Amino acid sequence: MSSKRELLPADPAPAASGPILTRREMLAGTAGIVGGAVLAGLPTSVDGQAPPSVAARPTVPADATKLQGASTSPLGGRSPFVTAARGPTGETVGRSLTPLQHLTGSITPADLHFERHHAGIPALDPDRHTLTIHGLVERPLVFSVNDIKRLPQVVRTHFIECSGNGRASYRAPKPDMTPQTVSGMVSTSEYTGVPLATLLREAGVKPEASWLLAEGGDACLLARSVPITKAWDDALIVWAQNGEPLRPAQGYPLRLVLPGWEGNINVKWIRRIELGTRPWMTRWETAKYTDPLPNGTAEMFTFAVDVKSIITSPSHPGTISAKGWHAVNGLAWSGHGRVTLVEVSTDAGRTWHNAELLGESLPKSTVRFQYMWNWTGDETVLLSRATDETGAVQPTRTALVGRRGLGTDYHFNQILGWKVQPDGSVFFHGET
Repeated sequence: MSSKRELLPADPAPAASGPILTRREMLAGTAGIVGGAVLAGLPTSVDGQAPPSVAARPTVPADATKLQGASTSPLGGRSPFVTAARGPTGETVGRSLTPLQHLTGSITPADLHFERHHAGIPALDPDRHTLTIHGLVERPLVFSVNDIKRLPQVVRTHFIECSGNGRASYRAPKPDMTPQTVSGMVSTSEYTGVPLATLLREAGVKPEASWLLAEGGDACLLARSVPITKAWDDALIVWAQNGEPLRPAQGYPLRLVLPGWEGNINVKWIRRIELGTRPWMTRWETAKYTDPLPNGTAEMFTFAVDVKSIITSPSHPGTISAKGWHAVNGLAWSGHGRVTLVEVSTDAGRTWHNAELLGESLPKSTVRFQYMWNWTGDETVLLSRATDETGAVQPTRTALVGRRGLGTDYHFNQILGWKVQPDGSVFFHGET
């Protein structure tokens, strides 16, 4: 296999026409196609909206039934009317957030999955990439990507969330925040791979091994210590998401997935697993990814994501166009198992109502919820509150600040809300 990436032609869009097709209308339609393609490639703001200078709607035929449509193409493209995009972009050490307010269902399109990189995205040849398992094992092994693909596969749906997701809205909430800027570092995929336990059994783990070190193949050699109990439980080595090979930004050609655990420990581009008797205390679990507490201490190895939810619609920068019935829609998730209940308040927390879960609530995956709300035009605050199968309930921000302090750096799961104004405008409401 070649490691070179072939550049494919852009997906053509329909040409223009009207009830009576003229050369002028054909040219106008072509301009609309080109404009739509350009629009899709321009920079976007952090909430996925097109910059004001290019926000004009693409031109399309007055009557699409009067002209032959577009041909087939190597890769499918989105409509130029769909502007959902990650943002900000252009950083090798940084983040790019999922536009939650533009998505439906629970699965995140692979090209909109959030990014968090510490040394950029490495270019790796799948024919040369290997995964080495060594240390306290009977048989040190080196697996090629094809070796791993030959083993019995599993397909599972899980979220991955950066443990810093929600930091800005926790410390300094602002009205103009969107679901993307508030909670955009969580994404859900259907993963295909093999249980890590299968590979460990091949290597023969020695009885005294209680931890493993997972190391990635990026420029910073990101490495995290993992209790071996998680490896025997539900850890995966995956090569595909949402029916296709992993995207490079998500770990191509191989990634470690530890369902329900903070994103950083789901090591991308994984190349080495070493078995040992204690954590390695890498910089990623000492200087980073620990939880400072108000008393001057810090919690370490706080792996699991606590139960969370966010309303994605109505939300800023959207508006409510008219009084009457509206769907309050959002996502809920927990690293401890299934979400069993989501409640919605339409009166700033004075009363709570059970929301409908749309689809099956899977373990350590997001589930979409919906509550039908009859807006009378009054100012109010919308809130959501999730409960998982362990009985854990989302806390208020006040309660979380009281327990963890404002200086805590990770694992933010406070109740989030949106303030609805009488004119239908919606703004982030971070105080609960």
